[in-house]
Amino acid sequence: MSSSSPAGAMPLREHLAELRSRLIKAVLGLLVGTCAGWVLRAPILAALTRPACFLHHVHGVAGATPTCPSGVLVLQGVLAPLAFTFKVALAAGVDLSSPVWTYQLWAFVAPGLHRREKRWGLAFVAAAVPLFLAGAALAYAVFPKGLDVLASFNPQSFGLMIEGDQFLDFFVRMVLVFGLSFELPVLIVALNAAGALSAARLRSWWRPVIFSVFVFSAIAVPTGDPLTMTVLAVPLCLLFLLSLGVCTLHDRRKASRPAGDDGL
Repeated sequence: MSSSSPAGAMPLREHLAELRSRLIKAVLGLLVGTCAGWVLRAPILAALTRPACFLHHVHGVAGATPTCPSGVLVLQGVLAPLAFTFKVALAAGVDLSSPVWTYQLWAFVAPGLHRREKRWGLAFVAAAVPLFLAGAALAYAVFPKGLDVLASFNPQSFGLMIEGDQFLDFFVRMVLVFGLSFELPVLIVALNAAGALSAARLRSWWRPVIFSVFVFSAIAVPTGDPLTMTVLAVPLCLLFLLSLGVCTLHDRRKASRPAGDDGL
């Protein structure tokens, strides 16, 4: 940060230079992560395709292989295998390099924050990352069952073909829906910390919130089956109740502080 400014503000040119530097480092981290994903593509692909390859009650149009007995997964076109493998490596690279690009984002924003805001920001990031990972892990755990439910509607007289790009998009959407949904308590606590949402108001809204969670789960899950919807909705309801407890403790502590005390 430039020391020439009395307020400690960074000139626009230095802001742009700082942004360019952070972006370059984030892109380099993504490239390294993608290269690692390419090297590890075999176990990643095996873990990714296992739910579709072991659907026993359907028969695919492709020939069965030892690693994919169902034969439902196909790739069409000369460049399709390369493009699909690169997409998998890129998705793995985004995950593997997440500590790098999230740190670069934080390092760019943090100098403009006050000390208290930095503490809040670090607390929210520390909570958001494991919550997203927990949602993604739950999505991967329920993904085989959801895929099995969808495949069960395939008529016995028809073969089933799942294109690789469609399969990958379906899986990524599942992970994003679960992962981002698990950020609900972070959003609620952030609004409470900013003074925009009180615990008392949250308590008065608990019935509509629970109902909205189930409606959202029914719409958002890619499979659309009741089991997957419930698997997403129940943890979200528990997370809402947990965030309500945190907001209640925060409001009580805030009310007990002397006037003018703006501590964390």
